[in-house]
Order: sequence, then C-alpha cells, then structure tokens
Amino acid sequence: MADAADKAKSMNLIQSVNAALAYALEHDPKVLVFGEDVADPENGGMMGCTRGLSTRFGNERVRSTPISEQAIIGAAIGAAMGGFKPVAEIMLMNFIAVAMDMIVNHAAKLRFMSGGQTAVPIVIRTTTGAGLRTAGQHADYLEQWFTHTAGIKVIAPSTAADAYGLLLSCIDDPDPCLFIENLASYLIQGAAPIPGQRISLGKAKVTREGADATVISYSRQANEALAAAEALASEGISVEVVDLRTISPWDQETVLNSVRKTGRALVVHEAAKRFGPGGEIASVIQEEVWDWLKAPVMRVGGPSCAVPFSKPLEEAFIVDHVKIAEGIRNLMNRSKK
Repeated sequence: MADAADKAKSMNLIQSVNAALAYALEHDPKVLVFGEDVADPENGGMMGCTRGLSTRFGNERVRSTPISEQAIIGAAIGAAMGGFKPVAEIMLMNFIAVAMDMIVNHAAKLRFMSGGQTAVPIVIRTTTGAGLRTAGQHADYLEQWFTHTAGIKVIAPSTAADAYGLLLSCIDDPDPCLFIENLASYLIQGAAPIPGQRISLGKAKVTREGADATVISYSRQANEALAAAEALASEGISVEVVDLRTISPWDQETVLNSVRKTGRALVVHEAAKRFGPGGEIASVIQEEVWDWLKAPVMRVGGPSCAVPFSKPLEEAFIVDHVKIAEGIRNLMNRSKK
C-alpha cells in the first residue's frame, strides 16, 4: 500500500504535461491542442504527451496536423487572433527552424505592430536534447535564437511539477511562449504537481542552498548541477543551485542575490557555449555585482558542433554532472588571491 501511495504522489514529465493540457482543456473552452501526431489515432504524439486527450475532448479541440511546421504555427497565430488559446506542438526543436519567420516576424511582433491591439496567446511546445542518439538534426538546444526576440517568453522546466505549473501559466499568458521539454528527462519521476497550481513565469527557484559558488542553469542541466553539487560537498565545496525555469525573461533578482552571497558564479546549459544564453547572464552578473565577485564568472556549455550520432562522441558532447563539477573546481581555483 505504501508503494502505491508513493507512486500516486510522483509523476514523470510526460504525465505532467498531459495533466496540464487536460486541466487547461477542461477548464477553458478556448484552449486548443494541435500538432503532428498529437491525436489518439496517432498514439498521442511521439512521446505520448497528448495521449487520451483527443478521445476525451474531441478532434475539434485536439487535432493531428499535416507535417508542416509553418502550417502549424500559422494556424496557431490565426486561432489566437480569433480568440482561442492554441497549444501548438513542434515535434522536435530543430524543426522550429522551418517556422522561424512565423514565430519571430508574426507571433512575437503582432502586439507591437498593431499598437497593442492584437495579442497572440500561443504556446509552442517542443522537445530536444542529446543522449538518445537522435543526432545533429533532432537534438539541438536553440533557445538562444529566441531569447533576444522581443515579445516571446522562453521556458525550460527541469521537473514534472515545474512543467505542469509553468505550462498552465504559459497557456494563461497573453503573449507567445516557447515551452522546451527535455527528451532524455521525460521518464524521470518527481513530485506530482498540485492540480491547477500555476508557477509564475520569470521566477527562478533556488533548489540547493550553498555558500561557496552559485550554479545557474535550467532544464536537464539544472538536475545535473544538483548531482555535481552533491558530489562536491564531500570535497568541502558548498554549491548553491539556481534553476531559472524561465530563460527569457530570466530572474535577475534571484540570481544576483545568490551570487552576492557566494561570490562566484557558473552558468551552465546544453546549448552551445559560444553565443549562448550563458554569455548574457554572465555579462549582467559582471556588471551588477562586480564588487561581490571573488572570481570571474565562468560558463559550461555545449561545443560548437552538430550533436554526434556516435554514442561515445555524444557522451563527450553532453554537459553532465562530471563536466559541471569540473567547471566548479576551475571556478574555485580562479578565485582572487
């Protein structure tokens, strides 16, 4: 009985996304869900995140689309302008490149171009991430393409409970939201969310308190950072971990307060280190809390290459807890004398 009770209190990312969509569809008739293979005849999407929803809410509200990312995003923009709240799934993040014009020049800018008269409350769900040998056209983290685009929010949860609460907030938001799920983290169990409970966009979470260094991250790497912090505790290094949850707009207050306390900062993400979001975050930290810094702000990110298909090369590519721990050690060694 205890095992059953514990299982009921836990949920994986697939289940939490499904539960959030079901809650939104049930409580708001304006919510629509569509994308490639999302309906039940196609098994509820590539990972089953939408399984059961078309049967429960009907094909008029949960609909599989043709294989056309431009059509999916174009339909979402039109539906949003018509008063609906569409959740459009782009199966894998690399495919977003096909619809970049629709997202950047239309969805993100219509509020500005219309003088505030037209809102585009769409959510673009997508997944990505190395580790499952999906190679160079299926596993890139491309959030840096959108983090500097005015008018769109970028969200990347690391846990099932966060995914649920953040997705509901995205659906409620009057502007476009890009919601990035991690492919390799879908089956990881975590605490089940409270039904209907939202998590505010743009608010980070300190997932581990520490005194010597702050690691700022999101998505899968936020969990890898926790594993690195746990390993370094045995070496006498106390690491604080900040999970951004929302990449844009990111929670400067929480991050800067943490770095003021520890005096050291390491920004971590799977996206390429070169021109990645970590560069912006590091720059703001340097500018705002220079007097508190005991070492230069440092970064750990993916290499500037396509995600390898070869398993050994892919493992070398991934930013994991071992690389993060090494980054923290380097940060401690760079401390001012």
